[in-house]
Amino acid sequence: MIVLETHEVTKKFGGLTAVNSVSMTVNEGDVVGLIGPNGAGKTTFINAISGLNPPTSGQVKFFGEDTTGLTPEKMCRLGLSRTFQIPSPFPKMTAIESVMTASIFGNDPGVVKDHTAHSREMLAFVEFPMDETVVAEQLNTVQLKRLDLARALASHPKLLFMDEMASGLSEGELQDIMRIIHKISKKGISILMIEHIMQLIMAVCNKLLCIQFGTKIAEGPTEEVANDPKVASAYLGSEEED
Repeated sequence: MIVLETHEVTKKFGGLTAVNSVSMTVNEGDVVGLIGPNGAGKTTFINAISGLNPPTSGQVKFFGEDTTGLTPEKMCRLGLSRTFQIPSPFPKMTAIESVMTASIFGNDPGVVKDHTAHSREMLAFVEFPMDETVVAEQLNTVQLKRLDLARALASHPKLLFMDEMASGLSEGELQDIMRIIHKISKKGISILMIEHIMQLIMAVCNKLLCIQFGTKIAEGPTEEVANDPKVASAYLGSEEED
C-alpha cells in the first residue's frame, strides 16, 4: 500500500526555488532515507508535505487522499507525525507533561483511554534516559531528541518524519537509535528520515531519496542509490545550511 505520494512538489520563497518539482513515494513498511548535501532542501521538502510551509505547487497524497496544504494539526490527526532537527520543547513542562500534550491534542477523542499511562509507555519505548519528572529546560540536546521522538509517537502515527535524529550522537547512542528505529518499524509505522550519518542510513533504510539544489537526483533501493555516481558527486557540492 502506498502511504505517501508527492507529485512535482515545489516550494518557492520569493524568487528562490527551494524544492523543485519533487515526486516520490513511501510504501507501507518503508524506512526511507532522505539524503543530500547541506542546503539541498530536505527539511523544506518535509515541511511542505507536513503542512508547516505548504507547497507552492504540486500535490501531496496521504493514503490516496489529497492533503496538499493541510495544516500540521490536520496531518497529525490523519497519522503523520514528525521530529525536528532542533527540538523546541515546552521549557517549563516536565517530560511526562510534554508527551501528554501530544497524546491529548494529537489523537481523536477516545483513542487514548489513559493519557498518563500512554505517555509513560512512549517515554519507555524511546528509552528516555531521565526521570519523567525532569523539566525540559534541564535536558541536553540528545535527551531532548528522545523526548521529541516520544511526543511524535504519542499521536499514533502511520508515517513518521525524523529530522537528523542521529546528529551529535556517540557510537553507543547511535547503536541505541538504530535499535529504536527498528522497533518503530516493527510497530508498522513507515518512516521518512533526513540523515547524514551513512552508517545509520545503510543499517536501517530500505530506500533512499537524494535531492540536490531542491531537485531529485536519485530514488530507489539503498545500495543502488548509495552507489550512484550522481549522489557521490552531490556530496562534494554545496555546504550551505539547510
